[in-house]
Amino acid sequence: MTNQSRLKTVILNGLVAALYVVLSLFPGMLGFASGAIQFRISEGLNHLVVFNKKYLWGVFGGVLVFNFFFSSENKLLDTLFGGGQTLLALLVLTLVMPYLKQTWQKMVVNILLFTVSMCMIAWMIVLTGSTASTHIPFWPTYISLALSEAVIMVITAPVMYAVDKVVHFDAQMKS
Repeated sequence: MTNQSRLKTVILNGLVAALYVVLSLFPGMLGFASGAIQFRISEGLNHLVVFNKKYLWGVFGGVLVFNFFFSSENKLLDTLFGGGQTLLALLVLTLVMPYLKQTWQKMVVNILLFTVSMCMIAWMIVLTGSTASTHIPFWPTYISLALSEAVIMVITAPVMYAVDKVVHFDAQMKS
């Protein structure tokens, strides 16, 4: 990989991270970017990794920046758990992708990985939100998180697929 190619990869990932933050801000202002119900439109950027695994670092970076600077409470835990959940799901996706031929198959696996891995976020919410006087139950928290993640990922999958037909995400990262 040439220095110019490395620089382009870093710049593209910086743009993806910035886009993730910007797309998270509006739901964040409405209280839907953190907590037991999360509708982050930015989660659709997780699909970028389907087209080229090098986008992983931009998505991961965007999650870290948004959670650290804009999450409502427990910034450090939000950053660790949210970043960890994203990194884990995307790393598993990159390991599974070589066995999947079609883009839609990769997107379905991506949706499933993110939906299932929301248990990490539910666990964090239960651990940090439960006190002696209140108890936040795991299963309702997990179900609401998993459903909200699945909805966003399902809605954004065809959008990202259509955008790729024009932008060619893989080619952008390679050239």
